[in-house]
Amino acid sequence: MAIPTHRKTRFDDRLCAVIAAATAGEALRQLRVAAKFTRTMELRLDWLRSDAERERFLKALRPVARRNQNWTLLATCRRVLGGGKLSGGAQAELHWLSQARAAGCRWCDLEVETLRELPGQSARAFPVPEKILLSYHDFARTPPLPRKFAHTGRGEADAFKIAARARTIADSVRLLRLNRGANDVVAVPMGEIGLPARLLALRAGSALAYAPVAEATAPGQVSLREFRELYRADALTARTAVYGVIGNPIGHSLSPLLHNTGFIAAKRDAVYLPFLVESLKDFLDAVPEFALRGFSVTIPHKQTILKYLATCDPAAEKLGAVNTVVVGKNGRLSGSNTDYLGVLRALHRKIALKDARALVFGAGGSARAAAFALADAGAEVLICARRDSAARALARACGAQVIARKHLSAARFELIVNTTPVGMHPHTDASPLEAKELNCEVAMDLVYRPLRTRLLQMAEKKGIATVSGAEMFLAQGFAQWELWMGQPAPEAAMRRAVLRKLQADEKSRR
Repeated sequence: MAIPTHRKTRFDDRLCAVIAAATAGEALRQLRVAAKFTRTMELRLDWLRSDAERERFLKALRPVARRNQNWTLLATCRRVLGGGKLSGGAQAELHWLSQARAAGCRWCDLEVETLRELPGQSARAFPVPEKILLSYHDFARTPPLPRKFAHTGRGEADAFKIAARARTIADSVRLLRLNRGANDVVAVPMGEIGLPARLLALRAGSALAYAPVAEATAPGQVSLREFRELYRADALTARTAVYGVIGNPIGHSLSPLLHNTGFIAAKRDAVYLPFLVESLKDFLDAVPEFALRGFSVTIPHKQTILKYLATCDPAAEKLGAVNTVVVGKNGRLSGSNTDYLGVLRALHRKIALKDARALVFGAGGSARAAAFALADAGAEVLICARRDSAARALARACGAQVIARKHLSAARFELIVNTTPVGMHPHTDASPLEAKELNCEVAMDLVYRPLRTRLLQMAEKKGIATVSGAEMFLAQGFAQWELWMGQPAPEAAMRRAVLRKLQADEKSRR
């Protein structure tokens, strides 16, 4: 993808904070928060719960707008027809946009659907804000996209926005390409699949990128604070190195927090993005478009990715699973596995692995790393998995034994390691094993979100020592960072950020 540089757009601050609240008081509070990050704010008048709240907010806005003439206020009062909350027709929308102009808004967002209902398909005869951002939304798909926008050329609008749900990564790439050679186009890929492209929109030349102060107003948004402070998405340039994590699901992943914190602490011009990947081919075709230099691999792609690699280190090849990929300058993919090291580092202070009897529960990519690591450390490894065939295949590969689920209650182990995703956020009440099956001295859960999974809570009640998956997650992440950056990771800062988040999650659930 060609990445524009230093092109003047129609907005001084291209990061647009979204103010969306039910009450005037909350909207004003969000406005004050937004001003700490940007001078461009979208005011979602349709989110205010009544006409009385809209009147109250706009009245209070007048003196604020007068005192802050350098702000760019963009009024939006989207109808239900266009995916908003305003009941009523075009006249109701135009009324509130006119009131917003009187309150100090220089820009407004007008839907294509509304424009089509107006005489001559023009809003210029109405007293709406002088600058018009004409918008089109498709919440179901990414439609065929135009080469140019006729309305802006004819003078009915000053800029054009198209927001569409990206059902594939290729869809999000098509949306970003709309920015090429333009300074008046806002491209917004919606949905979780479109999130990486949304974060790279300003880098690709979009005239604006949106981030909510509080509640998301469109699928796939990240908060204003995360947009600015974690991803630094308003400061990314053509020189910024792009990394990411691929998986399905991916919303639970703290890898973006881990690695972006590392980049910030080490003052590296790099960003790390979460890619929801349903099809590996869809993602890999987009690697050159996003100029990716490396990516982490998680469930369910750790084994499938192998067939796409040009090279693979011996340890990962032996494991038959990859969790780290380096993208060479020629586009060739090289695979490694840092999960193996992460398991050993997480356990080394808790248990002597030589001759320990260890149960690995699961047979996927993470299970392979755990089983090989434990076997190489001298443990007697037993595999139990939902699919007997997968358990037998893993046992053969690493010299382990298979044990049936029905025998776990009567068996005894020094160590039990859960490698399945059962119990992972948001399904935090689930456990892959029952309390009667936890007959061990140490229990480790590779799930790290939540910090104390249901499995670990049950183990603690039985007096069993526990190891959180956070320890393995951190250790494998440090090793990934070093592979990509070629220098030691800033471990203290990265650890603090992840543990603070996990502890905050725990506190919020109490």
